[in-house]
Amino acid sequence: MTSTIKQQLSSPGGILKFLVKYNTIFIFVLLLIFSALISDVFFTSVNLSNLLKQVSGIGIISIGMLIVILTGGIDLSVGSMVALLAVTFAILVNVFILPVAIILTIIMGFGLGSISGYLVAYQKMAPFVATLALMTIARGLGFIYSKGSPITFKTPGGEFMSNFANNATLGVPNIAIVFFIIVIMAMVMLRYNVFGRLIIAIGSNEEASRLSGIKVNKYKFLVYAISGALAATAAIIVASRTNLGSPNMGMAWELDAIAAVVIGGASLNGGRGTAINTLMGVLILGLIGNILNLLNVPSYPQQVVKGAIIIFAVLLQRFESK
Repeated sequence: MTSTIKQQLSSPGGILKFLVKYNTIFIFVLLLIFSALISDVFFTSVNLSNLLKQVSGIGIISIGMLIVILTGGIDLSVGSMVALLAVTFAILVNVFILPVAIILTIIMGFGLGSISGYLVAYQKMAPFVATLALMTIARGLGFIYSKGSPITFKTPGGEFMSNFANNATLGVPNIAIVFFIIVIMAMVMLRYNVFGRLIIAIGSNEEASRLSGIKVNKYKFLVYAISGALAATAAIIVASRTNLGSPNMGMAWELDAIAAVVIGGASLNGGRGTAINTLMGVLILGLIGNILNLLNVPSYPQQVVKGAIIIFAVLLQRFESK
C-alpha cells in the first residue's frame, strides 16, 4: 500500500493525481481546519454532537442510495419514505410494544422499496420514473395518515426511543453510533460479501453480468428493498429525536443523499463507490451546513453551495478517469 502511494507521487503529475484520487478525504480535512479557524465553538462537544445528530438520518439513507447507485439506478423516493415511515412509526409505537413497532416499520420500508425494485427490475421501468412515482405516493400517504398534523409519542416505548435518540454513549450520540454501525456493515458487504461484489459487477456491466449467469433482476430488486429498509431505520431515528412523526420530515433528503454519494466519489453510471467515501460525503455536507450556520448564512445560499460542490465533485471524477 505504502509503495503504491510512493509510486503514484513520484510519477509525472503524481501529486495532482493523488490529490484528485483522494479528494474526498482532503476536502474533509480542509473543511475541518477551516471550521476551526472561523469559529471557536466548532470543536466544542455540543457542536460536534449536534453535527453528528443532524447527519445521521441522511447518512443512513445515503448508504441505501449508494447500493442503488452502484447498480446504475437511482432512488428518489427515500425522503418521502422517511416522512411516511416516521408517521407510521409514531402510530405503531402508540399502539404496539416498541420492538413490534420497530420491526413493522422496517418491514413496511422494505415493502415500499420492493415496489420500486419490482417496477425497475421486472417491469423494466426507468428508476427515475418508478421512484419519482413512489416519492409522490409516499408523501401523499404520509399526509393522509397523519391528517396533515404531527403525531406525538404517547407511550413508554416512545419515551424510551426519544431518550435513546437524544442521549450519547461515551460522548458519541446514540443515533450516530447506529449510523456508523450501518456504514461498517455496508463496508463489509461491499468488500467481502458476494452480494456486494455482484451489485458492483452489475453496475459495471449489466449485460456481461447477465451473460455470466448472475440473476441481475433479483439483485436490482433487492437493492431498492434494502434502501427502503434503511429509509425506515432513518425514519425511526428522526421521529425519535423529535418525539413525533411528521409528513414534512425528510423533505429533499433524497437530493442530499445523492449529493453525499456523488461527493464521495461514486459514479452515477454505477459500478464505483464505497461506504467509507459515502460517509465522508455525508460528513462534508454536514460540515458545510454547520460552517454556514456558524457564519449565520441563510438556508437558500446553502443550497447554492451544495449544488456547486456537486458539480465540482463530478468534474473531479472526470479528471480522475482520464
